[in-house]
Amino acid sequence: MSLLTVGSVALDSIETPFGISERTIGGSGTYISLSASYFTKNVNVVAVIGNDFPEKGMTTFKEHGVNTEGIQVKENEKSFFWHGKYHHDMNSRDTLVTELNVLGDFDPVIPDSYQDCEYLMLGNLTPKVQQTVIERLNKRPKLIVMDTMNFWMEPQFIDDLKTTMKMVDVISINDEEARQLSGEYSLVKAAKKIMEMGPKFLIIKKGEHGALLFHEKQIFFTPALPLEDVFDPTGAGDTFAGGFIGYLASTGDISFDNMKRAIVYGSAMASFCVGKFGTDGLIDLDSEAVASRVREFVDLVQFEIAMV
Repeated sequence: MSLLTVGSVALDSIETPFGISERTIGGSGTYISLSASYFTKNVNVVAVIGNDFPEKGMTTFKEHGVNTEGIQVKENEKSFFWHGKYHHDMNSRDTLVTELNVLGDFDPVIPDSYQDCEYLMLGNLTPKVQQTVIERLNKRPKLIVMDTMNFWMEPQFIDDLKTTMKMVDVISINDEEARQLSGEYSLVKAAKKIMEMGPKFLIIKKGEHGALLFHEKQIFFTPALPLEDVFDPTGAGDTFAGGFIGYLASTGDISFDNMKRAIVYGSAMASFCVGKFGTDGLIDLDSEAVASRVREFVDLVQFEIAMV
């Protein structure tokens, strides 16, 4: 099943207590596409880069079977750049530099070869750009998943965000964003309000505390895998999203029960991501490594009850 990912393809400089990684490849479109490529072999990406983006990054896409026809290259311009520094608990970070560069006026172009996509993953971009992508498709995909962030929930963007939310099937946000968007502290109440805004399914990410999936009155929770070492959380949420939609695309099943499985696969991929700097944790995995990590999640929550 074909998957279209739209997001940023960027350069990141990352500082954590474990070291520094300078100008490594990153961006939501990068993490989503690489993660999804382990489940479906028809991953297409739409993004924009400058001519400073390293050839190694494009080679990485191709080695993972990601179609890069939709990546625009702007000559004599620079790629989106982000520089962040994480604190010792790895749950908080300081953004030191953000340079939009080519992303500032990104106008997504959907190649004809992408028009038959059955699954669409909208990475974190302006709600207007996300709307434009949906409107430029000749037919509506079987499933549209949208990621967003607190910045787009500010007054100057909220109307565009709410319009976009009515156009998608699944929205993925973190717990702080869910509370901000809904005005509710209880995540159960927050989920109800957010789904009333349009999406049929809601994913609330809780970082090291796992993720929640909501649909109507159904709720599913998966924990995050306890890891001995977390080197870099950058891109973990996007990697999660890529594993989630990649698994759904590979199975062709968008039922709530299968989305529960997809949440686990997404969490497994995110656990690989945080184990190394940047995208290094997503490079050259094999199917057995992914399957083994998923089994660890199953073992983590599986138990028997003796009825009395």
